[in-house]
Amino acid sequence: MATNILMPALSPTMTEGTLARWLKKEGEQVKAGDIIAEIETDKATMEVEAVDEGILGKIVVAGGTAGVKVNDVIAVLVEAGESADAAPAAKPAPAAATPKTEAAPATPAPAAAPAAAPAASGGRVIASPLARRMAEQAGLDLAGVAGSGPNGRIVKADVDAALARGPAAKPAPVASAAPAPAAAPVAAPAPKPAAPVITAPHTAVPNSTMRKVIARRLSESKQNVPHFYVSMDIEIDALLKLRSQLNATSPKDGPGAFKLSVNDLVIKAAAVTLRRFPAVNATWTEDAILQYHDVDISVAVSIPDGLITPIIRKADQAGLASISTQMKDLASRAKSGKLKPEEFQGGGFSISNMGMYGVRDFAAIINPPQAGILAVSAGEQRPVVKNGALAIATVMTCTLSVDHRVVDGALAAEWIQAFKKIVEEPLSLML
Repeated sequence: MATNILMPALSPTMTEGTLARWLKKEGEQVKAGDIIAEIETDKATMEVEAVDEGILGKIVVAGGTAGVKVNDVIAVLVEAGESADAAPAAKPAPAAATPKTEAAPATPAPAAAPAAAPAASGGRVIASPLARRMAEQAGLDLAGVAGSGPNGRIVKADVDAALARGPAAKPAPVASAAPAPAAAPVAAPAPKPAAPVITAPHTAVPNSTMRKVIARRLSESKQNVPHFYVSMDIEIDALLKLRSQLNATSPKDGPGAFKLSVNDLVIKAAAVTLRRFPAVNATWTEDAILQYHDVDISVAVSIPDGLITPIIRKADQAGLASISTQMKDLASRAKSGKLKPEEFQGGGFSISNMGMYGVRDFAAIINPPQAGILAVSAGEQRPVVKNGALAIATVMTCTLSVDHRVVDGALAAEWIQAFKKIVEEPLSLML
C-alpha cells in the first residue's frame, strides 16, 4: 500500500522549511532508519530518517524547494509493483467528503460561499492548504484554475498566476437568489499594502526561514516582555592571568588538550552566579514563575543566516576544560548546521559575547521564555582609581537584561554584583 511521506516538524517553531536535497532517488529501496533527505529548518539543516520500508515511488517536492509546509506530502513510498500516481491526493481528500458535498446544492446559501468552491464545480478540487487559503481570501474559484502540481494539484504558483490574469480568472456570479452569498466576494479581505517604493539602487536578499523566525521572536520579545537593564564595569586582569596559567598546564595535543577562552570562564562564572540566585534562572507564566533546577546556559553563536544558541547543560557543575571542549564542538556544528534539536532548544539563561568584535557596550534582547541574558563586551585597558590613585586595568562592561515580571531591580543588581565579584576573584571557579 502506498504511503505518503510528509514534511516533518523538526522544531517547535517550525511551520515550513526548505527541502534541501534528497539522498535517495526514485525507484531506490528504502529501509526504516535510512537517511532519505536533508531539510533546512528555522535553526539548522537536519537529516530525515525513513520510518517505513518500501520503494521511493515518487518524489513530490523536488530538492531545493523552499517554503514547504509542515505535513505537506513530499514523497510517496510504495511496495514492489505498486503505482504511486494517486497517493499524493490522499492528504486533501478529507476536504472532499463526496456524499456531503453532493447534497450541498439542496441548500443554496452554503453552496455559494467561497469556501465551498470545490463542491460548486461538481467534483473534487485538489489543492494545497496554502492555495485554498489564498483563493478563499481573494474570492477565487479554484474550479477554474488548472493545477501544475502532482496529479493536477493546485499550488501557490497556480493561484498567483490566476490572480495575475485578472477578473477573467475570478468566478462568475453564482446563480442564487440569496443576496448574502453573492456579496461575499465583495467582502473579501483587501490586498496587503504594497511594499515601500525604493528608488535607490539595491539588491533584494530573500529572507531565509531562520531570519523570519529571528525577526518574529525578537519582535515579540521587545513588544511583550518588559525589559530592563543593569550594567557594571568588571576588571578581568585576574581572570586573564588564571586563564594563561590553566592553558599552560594543558597538553599540546591529544584527548586532554584544551585552550580556554575568556568566554569559557564567563560561562562558568554566570553559571555559578545563577546557582546562587535561582530566581534569575526562571521563566514567567501567568500561573507561576518556573525556577529551573538545572543551570543550562544558551550561548549565542553567529552563523551565516543569523544566530543560534547552543546550550551548555548543567554548566555550574562542569569543569572549565569541559565547558571549553563542549563550546568549541557546539559552535563548530552550529556553523555547519549540524546541531541536534536538543542541543539548541531549551536553556534557562543566555549569554551574548561581542568582545571579539571590540564592542565596548551593548544590551541584548531577552530570548523568550528565558528571563535573562548577559551581554559581554570587550576587555580593554582603562584608567581606574585604586586606593585614591589612578591606575590601569583591563575592564569589560557587562549588561544584564531581565524580564521585570520575573526579576526586580534589587535582584538584578545583586546578581550582577555577585557575578562581578566571581570574575574579579576567579580562583573561586576552581572550587
